[in-house]
Amino acid sequence: MDEIQRIKQLRSELHGHNYRYYVQNQPVISDEKFDMLMRELQDLEARHPEAADPNSPTQRVGSDLNKEFTQVEHKYPMLSLSNTYSEEEVAGWYDSVKWGLEGEDFEVCCEMKYDGLSISLTYADGKLLRGVTRGDGVRGDDVTANVRTIRSIPLILEAGQAAQGIPVPREFEIRGEILMPWKVFERLNAEREAAEEPLFANPRNAASGTLKSQNSALVASRHLDAYLYYLLGEDIPGDGHYERLMAAKQWGFKVEVMPCVPGGGAAGAQPSVKKVKTLEEIYAFIAYWDEERKNLPVATDGIVLKVNSLRQQRSLGFTAKSPRWAIAYKFKAEKARTRLEAVTYQVGRTGAVTPVANMEPVQLAGTTVKRATLNNEDFIRSFDLHIGDYVYVEKGGEIIPKIVGVDTGARPVTARPVQFVTHCPECGTRLVRYESEAAWYCPNDTGCPPQIKGRIEHFISRKAMNIDSLGPETVDDYYRMGLIKNVADLYDIGVQQINGDGSRERSARKVVQSIEDSKRVPFERVVFALGIRFVGETSARLLARHFKSVEALMAAGADELQQVEGVGGVIAKSVMSYFRNPANAEIVGRLRAAGLQMSLDAGQLSGQSDKLAGKSVVISGVFEHHSRDEYKAMIEQNGGKNVSSISSKTSFVLAGANMGPSKLEKAGKLGIQVIDEKQFLEMIS
Repeated sequence: MDEIQRIKQLRSELHGHNYRYYVQNQPVISDEKFDMLMRELQDLEARHPEAADPNSPTQRVGSDLNKEFTQVEHKYPMLSLSNTYSEEEVAGWYDSVKWGLEGEDFEVCCEMKYDGLSISLTYADGKLLRGVTRGDGVRGDDVTANVRTIRSIPLILEAGQAAQGIPVPREFEIRGEILMPWKVFERLNAEREAAEEPLFANPRNAASGTLKSQNSALVASRHLDAYLYYLLGEDIPGDGHYERLMAAKQWGFKVEVMPCVPGGGAAGAQPSVKKVKTLEEIYAFIAYWDEERKNLPVATDGIVLKVNSLRQQRSLGFTAKSPRWAIAYKFKAEKARTRLEAVTYQVGRTGAVTPVANMEPVQLAGTTVKRATLNNEDFIRSFDLHIGDYVYVEKGGEIIPKIVGVDTGARPVTARPVQFVTHCPECGTRLVRYESEAAWYCPNDTGCPPQIKGRIEHFISRKAMNIDSLGPETVDDYYRMGLIKNVADLYDIGVQQINGDGSRERSARKVVQSIEDSKRVPFERVVFALGIRFVGETSARLLARHFKSVEALMAAGADELQQVEGVGGVIAKSVMSYFRNPANAEIVGRLRAAGLQMSLDAGQLSGQSDKLAGKSVVISGVFEHHSRDEYKAMIEQNGGKNVSSISSKTSFVLAGANMGPSKLEKAGKLGIQVIDEKQFLEMIS
């Protein structure tokens, strides 16, 4: 056998071992033997670059080369599901399906609702072609390189393989959820805690952040998992959704999840995907998994119910946002009782001081919980919270859950009331409480380390300056090295300063170039990036468009600031306080000198008008010529106001394809004008 043939043989063997280990949980060789075969394949591929294959098992380890994500339009839009929270609402959906099908018999496929990141996988000729995130439902990020590192996702399917009478189609799409298993999540947070890094809030956030990493080697190290639940394609025979899933399972996809307890999956256990006919069977499925989900290896937050027949699905159709033939039942949050041992305090980037309950460890929703948020001082007082109390904690998807009650009858005589701190736990500055605010704040925004680093992290974020080559860990490194003490210092960084021992020149150049590129970010995002307390993305945009330059904004008084829609006394006071602080004024001056956009550009100024002045506009549906965000920007640029719901104060509705029938009906009842894209574009010329 020559080396090329051996490469093919090893790839086939290793794909099979990956499937048996990560999907079936039935390995047939030792880890040592697997690693030996993988090393042999890596050596052979290194000698034969002409045999390179992106779907080789060796690609599972990823690469440390950063790659920009590109946007890909979904062939079939990825819609979200309507949620329900009670059996009565499930019955209402069931009756609506029965009514929509005019009494025709139907079956329902019951499935787990996974709490992860939605993914669309496209296969062609039995090979993984592309992996795309949900994005906005119309287009998402191409994360194929990262998806290839997830070992439960097959890279190669056996050509011609058939199951349930369904052969592997030449081309198809399968959708599912990318998740981080509980064990991986807890280990990752333990590592981050030891390194004094911010913890991930929950496995969903951790999985999302991991999959969006531009370092596929890091993705591979995080051991993500994937469960698939929807098969799409032009040439897939059969009418049953359940039957398609079972076929996909036999092709090599992970479509069912098993409890990770001794005896899990034994006789008497419910499958996690089940076809039923009656409401009683649906209720039984919900009741079983509401309890058994605690033993699952991944996070779930409910049950998905789908009409099984594809023909009946098409007959029932869609609303503007979700299919009528499917619904999600959400589990109620879990609760546990444990003892409060201490209260510590965290300082955020805005200076808000958040109390955190430190408790005796307790098992809750698959993880060991030791901390819970206490929100603010008023929250603590509302429970008359004492150190030593036995408290009830609830988890609604967050790894840092909240306290929902106190067992006062079990309060020990040694318990003492929780006293909120009066000074910043980080810098010692006396805390202040602003009018109408529940939180206490550290006012030392230019000298308090968590605020300094938090403001820099906010400044570089995607919706602000979008310096995507930097992250929280890098900011922390640069801060400890003394390279950055405020956001203006970023623009003084040179390649030599961050190249370390000289081996990171490529990444150093990318960081410096990314900082340089941020100088083209428009003025309204610069205002948001400054991190002025209480000034969000919308407020920043409105302030920028009203004052048109940073000089005018800095000179504005309270009355002039409050002329801007949505700017009240609190925001006006915060804006003036920010610019009157000499340290902040110096930072703004340095940013201006560095070349950032400190005024609206000529194009934005020339495009402004008052054609929609005083008009409140609702946008609904899917559009052909521009995105919804672009239309919202046009409305604001022409003096209008975007509102989310139709009321008697709505001026008109800008409607695209698939506008929701309920909105259309409400507009008709209120006599609100409904216009299409063409009419709107003509209106603003």
